[in-house]
Amino acid sequence: MKKVLVVGSGGREHALVWQLKRSPQVKKVFCAPGNAGIAADAECVNIKVNQLDKLADFAEKEKIDLTVVGPEAPLCDGIVDVFKARGLKVFGPDKIAAQLEGSKDFAKKFMVKYGIPTAASETFEAPEAACEYIDDQFDKGAKGIVVKADGLAAGKGVLVAENRDGAKDFVKECFDGAFGAAGTKVVIEEMLLGEEASVLALTDGKTIVQMVSSQDHKRIFDNDRGPNTGGMGAYSPAPVVTKKVEQLIETTILKPFLKGINEEKLNFRGVIFCGIMIYEGVPKVLEFNVRFGDPEIQPVMRRFEGDWYDVLEKTVDGKLDEAKLSWSKDAAVSVVIASGGYPGEYEKGKEITGLDRAGECGAVVFHCGTAKKGDKIVTDGGRVLGVSAVGSSIYNAKGGAYHAVRQIEFENMFYRNDISNKALLRHYMPMKTEKAWMCLLVMALLCAAWIQPFFNQACSVKWMIGKIFVAAFMLIRCALLIRQKRFSVRICVGSFVIIAIMAMMVSMFVKKESEQKAAAAQAAVEAPAETPAETPAETPAETPAPAADGQQ
Repeated sequence: MKKVLVVGSGGREHALVWQLKRSPQVKKVFCAPGNAGIAADAECVNIKVNQLDKLADFAEKEKIDLTVVGPEAPLCDGIVDVFKARGLKVFGPDKIAAQLEGSKDFAKKFMVKYGIPTAASETFEAPEAACEYIDDQFDKGAKGIVVKADGLAAGKGVLVAENRDGAKDFVKECFDGAFGAAGTKVVIEEMLLGEEASVLALTDGKTIVQMVSSQDHKRIFDNDRGPNTGGMGAYSPAPVVTKKVEQLIETTILKPFLKGINEEKLNFRGVIFCGIMIYEGVPKVLEFNVRFGDPEIQPVMRRFEGDWYDVLEKTVDGKLDEAKLSWSKDAAVSVVIASGGYPGEYEKGKEITGLDRAGECGAVVFHCGTAKKGDKIVTDGGRVLGVSAVGSSIYNAKGGAYHAVRQIEFENMFYRNDISNKALLRHYMPMKTEKAWMCLLVMALLCAAWIQPFFNQACSVKWMIGKIFVAAFMLIRCALLIRQKRFSVRICVGSFVIIAIMAMMVSMFVKKESEQKAAAAQAAVEAPAETPAETPAETPAETPAPAADGQQ
């Protein structure tokens, strides 16, 4: 039986602990430092994530079989190098390979070198040059621009600016120390359009295996408004990642990535997180992370079926091709409950109630920022809980998650109400242009068949004009929506339904009119055959009276 150490204290680590605990090979799970919720599934160890030598000492003392590193900071600090130097088995990339997340500039250069599709960008080490570049981009007609602090900034060192003033202000914040050493260099890149998704892939340096897709919600408020956060919720699978998109991710991103880490001789035995933007079915990389995404890993772990320890161990041992990854067909949704004020200043120590009730609803509550205070569980972070539920569909999973969320209470708690709505509203989202024009062509052919009297009952001129008017209106309307990129599956289906209803209505009127004409014609034909009315008998001619004698 195996012993496992998970390094970290958030919702990601709780999800990993929860799944590792289910492995038939695992005897005991430790977590350093852990939190109040993790303590129910593992033994928490009071060692901070940046105390690399102490963590290695503990692993040696407890004869840990596998260490799984959650956060990016210890990976970028070289925890894998420290553990491997002592002969300890650890999941994750070494310090040099971790620069794929630790430095946006390093990652961009890697992507460009190995042909991985990404946004065009430039790197700057002085604010003046960066601001000049921003002016130049907006002068060329850019609708927006993305500014990133080069180093680690807990997911907050990124601004999607829609105007030059906002972009320049953020550049100045970076160089003025708002993000510490992470902001001594900035990367400015074009703003990509489309829908975001998250893709995790395991690699042992020889094989790379794509996991199920998910979608994060970075902004603090509903409808993607407000500042960026570490993530306010996620769901899996992400419908935007179709089978075709999965194949493109495999061929244009993951395989070039595997080639790149081998040619660069990067020691990478862990997980690569690809934040991607998908526009008209084509994926481009927004960023690389070298650890499991949080909260994305929460719904992903809810869907995993199998031995998670075996998968991670085979990844570290270079035998990933022998690992078995199996996924539930069910969907999973995870809703993050945050402290009021997050991602800004917030208070800690607020008592949390209703956790048992949430569990009774069938949800799993992953603790992101909690602590024990006596016999109470209290808030201890900006993101406090990740409430995760599964269902036969995203709709059902969302319902289960939010039902559980409503059982939980603490002062000033806050959560988004629209986690997974993008998946539920897919039918309302614009179709790809090629498919939209194809649908319009089919619609036009149906309209032509409907208009031609050859294909239906002959009708009068007034009905023919009515048919032409309705068909022209629908086709012109749909064409305009396609040009405006607003033609959705819902509009397409609705248009076909309207045309079908109009066709049936016109057919009914035409049929009624035809029946009336037929009845009138029949009446006209039958009229002469009716029995004629009797004519009066002819009066016989009168016999002249005999003439008088005198007249004879």
